[in-house]
Amino acid sequence: LSRVIMRPATRRLHRVERALGPLAHPVAFLVVGLGLVYLWHIPAMYQAALANPAVHALEHATFFTAGLAIWWPLIQPVPMRRRLVGLETLGYVGAAKAGLAFLGLFLTWSSTLAYPYYATVPRIWGLSPIGDQNVGGAIMMIEQSTVLVVAFAVLFTRMLTQSEEDERRRERLEDAATA
Repeated sequence: LSRVIMRPATRRLHRVERALGPLAHPVAFLVVGLGLVYLWHIPAMYQAALANPAVHALEHATFFTAGLAIWWPLIQPVPMRRRLVGLETLGYVGAAKAGLAFLGLFLTWSSTLAYPYYATVPRIWGLSPIGDQNVGGAIMMIEQSTVLVVAFAVLFTRMLTQSEEDERRRERLEDAATA
């Protein structure tokens, strides 16, 4: 979008960012995003979402918000005042992956059913409730790994390209200064 169209939104977001102070830091975005994901995987919260359509809708709105919080510092549709630079972006993606991996690993390898609701549903694929939970955790891990490894590769490539461009720019300036 053009700067003219984005300028009003940008101004508002910068005001919000200033008001948030240290909470507008990428690490805070990551902690909030991961916290929201984990919140809904607490068995009582998960059960409440299954039992009540309004709570279920809130759960999905919260997951959307968590996704925005986690990805915003990487994508930056509106540049943040405190940006991730260089290796920070790779560290951020690694921290996001590690933070999300704990949940997936727990669900994949747990021998205890985390969500009792699933003990009562029909066994369509012939999996036990624990087996179903383990498969769900594995799917979660595969999806997260795929998305975050691709993001890591793109950001790493971008970082290397930027580094090469910076080096060429420095060399041109040095050549111009000595000429």
